[in-house]
Amino acid sequence: SNIIENYAQVISEKDEDTGVTKYKQVFPRYHQLSVVKSLLSDAKRDGVGSRYLIQHSAGSGKSNSIAWLAHQLVTLKNDSGKEIFDTVIVVTDRINLDKQIKDTIKQFMQVSATVGWAKSSGELKQLLNEGKKIIITIVHKFQFILEDIGEVHKDRNFAILIDEAHSSQNGSLSAKMNMVLSGSVYDDEDDLEDKINTIIEGRKMVKNASYFAFTATPKNKTLEMFGKKKRLPDGTMKPEPHYVYTMKQAIEEGFIMDVLRYYTPVQSYYKLAKTIEDDPQFDKKRAQRLLRYYVESNQYAIHEKANIMVEHFHMEVIAKGKVGGKARAMVITSSIKRAIEYYKAVSKLLEERKSPFKAIVAFSGSTEYEGKQVTEADLNGFPSTKIEKTFKGDPYRILIVANKFQTGFDEPLLHTMYVDKGLADIKAVQTLSRLNRSHPDKKDTFILDFVNEPGVIKEAFDRYYKTTILSGETDVNKLNDLIDTMESIQVYSETDVDTFVERYLANEPRDRLDPILDHCVEVYKGLIIEDQIEFKSCAKTFVRTYNFLSAILPYGSVQWEKLSIFLNLLVPKLPKPDGEDYTEGLLEDVDLESYRAEAQQTMRIQLENENGEIDPIPVSTSVGIDVPELDTLTNILKEFHDIFGNIEWTDEDKIKKQINDIIESVRRDEKYNNAMQFSDKQNARDESDRAAHEAVMNSMQSGLELFREVQNNPSFRKWLFDSAFNSTYQANHNQTSL
Repeated sequence: SNIIENYAQVISEKDEDTGVTKYKQVFPRYHQLSVVKSLLSDAKRDGVGSRYLIQHSAGSGKSNSIAWLAHQLVTLKNDSGKEIFDTVIVVTDRINLDKQIKDTIKQFMQVSATVGWAKSSGELKQLLNEGKKIIITIVHKFQFILEDIGEVHKDRNFAILIDEAHSSQNGSLSAKMNMVLSGSVYDDEDDLEDKINTIIEGRKMVKNASYFAFTATPKNKTLEMFGKKKRLPDGTMKPEPHYVYTMKQAIEEGFIMDVLRYYTPVQSYYKLAKTIEDDPQFDKKRAQRLLRYYVESNQYAIHEKANIMVEHFHMEVIAKGKVGGKARAMVITSSIKRAIEYYKAVSKLLEERKSPFKAIVAFSGSTEYEGKQVTEADLNGFPSTKIEKTFKGDPYRILIVANKFQTGFDEPLLHTMYVDKGLADIKAVQTLSRLNRSHPDKKDTFILDFVNEPGVIKEAFDRYYKTTILSGETDVNKLNDLIDTMESIQVYSETDVDTFVERYLANEPRDRLDPILDHCVEVYKGLIIEDQIEFKSCAKTFVRTYNFLSAILPYGSVQWEKLSIFLNLLVPKLPKPDGEDYTEGLLEDVDLESYRAEAQQTMRIQLENENGEIDPIPVSTSVGIDVPELDTLTNILKEFHDIFGNIEWTDEDKIKKQINDIIESVRRDEKYNNAMQFSDKQNARDESDRAAHEAVMNSMQSGLELFREVQNNPSFRKWLFDSAFNSTYQANHNQTSL
């Protein structure tokens, strides 16, 4: 009877274009019923002021779980019969989900009159004053709603349901939300100390609200803010989700697809020619990255890759009737300009082969292309709001995106993805998971990746395949270390901070604030480059870390809060550290002589069965600015070709194993180990090369291909022997230091 009353329902969906209404029956799956009942039980037991993290994979039916939970929280009573929550606020980050949750909750007719949709601060005030039990809004609107809402509601209790908590709960937004709900709003007449203390209290999770955070891919911040702390035998605390429905389980139960089942990396081969007689010097590391970007963004390379995509889509996706002949593809690009170039190239190739299909390009805002400002609507010929719906119907089959539709895009017809953008960690999981939506005719998915290494993709997915836990908690003492470093550089004084914050909180005009910041900027400009780098890095790290930690620390610090306000406004004014550009003119001195992209063997990336572990918030002062290692253009191009050249192995996995065996053999060599411990680095290198040579000779028993490459390719031999020495010598050095 509980399921019939509170879960099972018939949902109507009306097509706005045709006016046709479709109906579908919804019944809770086991994990949905379990998590909602458990959260209701916990909320009744714990009362107001608690936090819960729910890690529910894509395909878990998260929208329905949120709707069912919201619907029942509004009537939840404690043992004395009093309702625990006055209002439930659902905060989501996607317009379509915002509407979906609103419509789902309204299906429960007995509470439909109590549901409100806040699109402005005025509406939120009105809904709160009317006593609406459930208020739904989008995080991007909610941020501005909170900025000018004047009501205080510390006498009311709230349940905050956050969809995709990692994107919704940034430091400034959560502080504004907490101040509004708690009533901790200072008056202009308050003195500075009272204002600061009010802000500190506003940053913390308020006592008159409980938070229910849903996410498929929890970040370290999310785990530390909402997760439950599990104490290990050694006394350390590891935050983890309260409830989990894993990607592994969703795949095994058939609710989402295994997107890594058919994954194909593409290897690119290039040859660049030097176009000048001189041999100028450039920063080698930055030059290699710049050359790679130059090659991959070259019009010829884009045309070649677009040709691979179009050919593959027609011959392997359409011709084989994927998703019942209705399959769609998505192209992931690294920039708006690249997306437009792919759109032009793909559209031209489709036209040349008289294909019945068309492409769509998607990006935000407007950009300059070929001398004029263009938007996605200009290129597509229809409004941006129509992209998702238009993509569902013919002739549109290929969607080319730049930082759009990579999260929250729910299209079951999407079967194939062509990736020409570096992806890692949560971005890799979110992007590739656009393919995982199931469909009755969808038997598999396919990824063709021009950029990423399979190992990087595997590492990213492993973290979220089962339960994601945090390896430890953020070290709060690092904030004091950052302050010590910044104060020693003397860009600002205590008086600067105090005066600025007092004027800022008194709402004084900019001409009373800017002179203090501008003075500090001038001091910063007079520093040597190393101090500029260190100060700016520490300042940015402090702001980022404090904004997060302030919400979960059991205590507050007036000094930290003042410094956070001050640095938040100082950092954007600090110029980039001075330094010569040691790659200037590089691209004018080279030309693309040849380019070839070749698909490697399709593989299945097998994910691990152990729980994924992610590190806590890093409190680091490194900004990755290296001392340039200058080298001639000839040598840079030579090394570039050595790394990305034309070595084609008949059995790459076998070669990788031989290389690993050679390095391991060097690591175990007795003479080499003695040289590392009792001699200098050069002697150690000599013994390493000897051991590596012997290991190569021994490898002939497994096959001659690697031996021939070592004998005939000096560059490959150098790389192999360098790798064997660098990895083993550094590992031994680190161990000795410890």
